[in-house]
Amino acid sequence: MVDQSSEIFISGLDGAAVTGGGNGVGPTVEDTEREFAEVLAGVVHADVPADSHFFDDLGANSLVMAQFCARVRKRPDLPPASMKDIYRYPTVRSLAAALADTAAPAPAATPIPTVSSAVTDRSPETTPGSTGRYVFCGAVQLLVFVGYSFVFGLVTARGYEWVAAGSGLVDIYLRSLLFGGVGFLLLCLFPIAAKWILVGRWKSTEFPLWGLAYLRLWLVKVLLHANPMVFFVGNPLYVLYLRALGARIGAGVTILSRSVPVCTDLLTIGSGTVIRKEATFLGYRAHAGRIRTGPVTLGRDVFVGEKTVLDIDTAMGDGAQLGHASSLHPGQSVPAGAHMHGSPAEPTGIDYVRVAPAGCGTLRRTWFGLVTLVQMFLLYVPLAVGGMYMLFAQIPALGKRIQSDTPLNSPSEFLTDAVLLSVALFFGFVVLGLAVLFTVPRLLALVIKPDQAYPLYGFRYAVHRATARMTNIKFFAWLFGDSSYIVHYLRVLGYDLSRIEQTGSNFGTEVQHETPYLVRVGTGTMVADGLSVVNADFSSTSFRVSRASIGPRNFIGNNIVYPAGGRTGENCLLATKVMVPLDGPVREGVGLLGSPPFEIPRTVERDVQFDHLRTEQELGRHLAAKNRYNTRTLLLFLFLRWFHVFVLTAFGLATESLYGTLGHVVIGGYIAITLAITTLYFVLCERCIGSFRRLRPQLCSIYDPHFWRQERLWKVPENYLNVFNGTPFKSVVWRLLGVRIGRRVFDDGCHITERTLTAIGDDCTLNVGSKIQCHSQEDGTFKSDHTTLGAGCTLGVGAHVHYGVTIGDGAVLAPDSFLMKGEEVPPHARWGGNPAGEMPDALGRPAEASPADRAGTRRTDDDAATAN
Repeated sequence: MVDQSSEIFISGLDGAAVTGGGNGVGPTVEDTEREFAEVLAGVVHADVPADSHFFDDLGANSLVMAQFCARVRKRPDLPPASMKDIYRYPTVRSLAAALADTAAPAPAATPIPTVSSAVTDRSPETTPGSTGRYVFCGAVQLLVFVGYSFVFGLVTARGYEWVAAGSGLVDIYLRSLLFGGVGFLLLCLFPIAAKWILVGRWKSTEFPLWGLAYLRLWLVKVLLHANPMVFFVGNPLYVLYLRALGARIGAGVTILSRSVPVCTDLLTIGSGTVIRKEATFLGYRAHAGRIRTGPVTLGRDVFVGEKTVLDIDTAMGDGAQLGHASSLHPGQSVPAGAHMHGSPAEPTGIDYVRVAPAGCGTLRRTWFGLVTLVQMFLLYVPLAVGGMYMLFAQIPALGKRIQSDTPLNSPSEFLTDAVLLSVALFFGFVVLGLAVLFTVPRLLALVIKPDQAYPLYGFRYAVHRATARMTNIKFFAWLFGDSSYIVHYLRVLGYDLSRIEQTGSNFGTEVQHETPYLVRVGTGTMVADGLSVVNADFSSTSFRVSRASIGPRNFIGNNIVYPAGGRTGENCLLATKVMVPLDGPVREGVGLLGSPPFEIPRTVERDVQFDHLRTEQELGRHLAAKNRYNTRTLLLFLFLRWFHVFVLTAFGLATESLYGTLGHVVIGGYIAITLAITTLYFVLCERCIGSFRRLRPQLCSIYDPHFWRQERLWKVPENYLNVFNGTPFKSVVWRLLGVRIGRRVFDDGCHITERTLTAIGDDCTLNVGSKIQCHSQEDGTFKSDHTTLGAGCTLGVGAHVHYGVTIGDGAVLAPDSFLMKGEEVPPHARWGGNPAGEMPDALGRPAEASPADRAGTRRTDDDAATAN
């Protein structure tokens, strides 16, 4: 049972070691062997025989061996060793023999195709920040948000008054249809107009953070994410929306990812291309204090897999495929007809399009889009607007206020309405939501047969999408996750969980799927968090659903895509961000790590020290104690969420009661004030649950109260943080939550799991989807430690940093990389890959330009503007 991320570092991109013996120049194999033994002895604090197995004989684990690799890298007289080398050569003697003659020329590697880049990483140095620009940018962003909220609230209030003036259900329906329809169109068209007015056409360029050019990018990005067209992902209407923003997209393109591209003029997608969900292709990235924009070019009939990252200046030729859990780094391309996977991608022979085509032409797509619009305007929009009015009208005192325009003066009447409305909204959602969730999708799924291809954009496609949306409501997985209740929830939802061996932590709080009725999880399997079961296959014209089976006695780490047909069987450990293989023999009794994956030991000595707590005699007592604690956590979760709804409801009613005195001003400020209330409320909740103390590093069983308190912290909502992405206010909130964070940090969407164990230096750059996770939990063992980022560090899009990590000043972690626990990244180094290792210049580290060259290419904020 290796650590969930028995994260292995690659020397270079492919981790290939240079072999050879002593040649009389430099240290001999014997010298290297002796030095390796001395370094390792200092780490494990024991004698190290040359033939002793690192894990079986010495009892080492991935964290210990990562420390050994870090010490070896600091010795210029020794060849650098990666964790992949450690697992490939698990004794000092074999490791020394493989790595001793590093002076010998390495065999020529197969070049990875590249595309020309208009903007490159000219220097590893971070652009010095300006506190004045930082504060000015934040002030402008605040004014923009408050102004937008005020206008939105004002228009909503006026429209609501007009709807309320209707007489009878038919009149209210027609008014709701007109007001809601016009409002929907304005919300859709305004971001498009703002993009063309503020930016014109995006071009490949770069500019500093916190300047005028960045403000334009931020404003366009925020408006695009607030656009209701985001809800049409997977619909032909979404493709039309991206075309209106300047993207060049061919016919028959299917986009299932909710990651909205920002620099749309730099996006080219050929006809017949499929982009799976959770793929990221933004057209920009933040790097060392600057924003860089660049093209993403996809040819005809391209396939982009689940949870992939396409960085700027990347391309895929006609008929190319990129597998799941993979990425293209800047400058990479996939040749026409080639298949690649991994991070960064490398050639593979796997065909990721596994469903036969079906008849799906332009007429079918047009019909589907038109039907969607009719449903939207005739049903959903009037129901949302008029239904809200009818709901408010049923509250006695509020209904009287609506009918008579008389303020509410009685405190008891006010509190009664607030309690009744908040209880109806919150607990009605919980109870009715569960009732619908357990019945309606199950009935809808009866019309879709497993392993049968259906055309896109038809009735069955609509049913499949509706089933996926309804059964992936995050609130309920969050409510029941990390407790014994989650297995019952998933079983009633439709999962086949075989014979359950209850641990109290069988699944985390983030579990998603395409359809729950074709997911099978074997007995004794535990899932950490972030599991995405991909049991639907798509082509440009068709889809099918298939059973995805996870074997018994597995441990599934964090942030993993598990596709139907995954080649893993019994007793496997799937490490964090691993690519689940779709070819080769069925893996059993081993661990898998990396993308593309390779085998590692399933178990190390450290992770079995708590196994006695899982014996039949001990388990019952400890599980009962954990269940009691988790039940209190669940009730506390419900209370805190309800009380938040109550506070917002009470504030809303107070706003309504002041309407007659202050007019539309108080309505206009409602949205901005509720965001502030929500932020402060959940910050206070989290700090109170943590007793206003910092977490301490832990190595304990999941039946230890220290772990239970950690699970309780994970229950506190954090989605409110996304509103602050790309603004100085994100750092302020992180600081309130306990993160030790420096000045002028740019956070475009980073997730930090253990705030008080994390330290981030000045001028760091954190990209969309990056994650700092200061813990791991495998089988029955929980581990956590501090993670520190030095000043000026950059985390790429989707990069994942584990616990016990130290990243030196100015270091860069490439997109979609996975940096294992215990690693030390030297200052100004460039690391990347899954697992991460030092990157060669060919992909991620262009030759450094002279200061004069850098000065010549940098422009002021106004010069860097991307207008026509």
